[in-house]
Amino acid sequence: MDTVLTDLARVLELRKQGDPETSYVARLYNKGLPAILKKIGEEATEVVLAGQSEGDDALVREVADLWFHTLVLLVHRGLGPQEVLAELERRSGVSGIEEKNSRGGR
Repeated sequence: MDTVLTDLARVLELRKQGDPETSYVARLYNKGLPAILKKIGEEATEVVLAGQSEGDDALVREVADLWFHTLVLLVHRGLGPQEVLAELERRSGVSGIEEKNSRGGR
């Protein structure tokens, strides 16, 4: 899976120099951080709605949209999927309560 995410991150990086008239991602980057964050919020809401009342296929599609737009944000910030995967690996085998407490209980 990390290969798919890494490949997608490379494409997103290239889209930063793309034409906003012909590339959806270039348009998001051109609009800046507020537009990217707004889109993530919209996608997160759609995941919640799909989780409540839609079938599995719809939920998977919405989660894919959320992951995609979150990756757009990471690339915008100069990050990629490897940082997130490393954090998940760090948490592997750690109790959720213990991990949350290590971050000050946020």
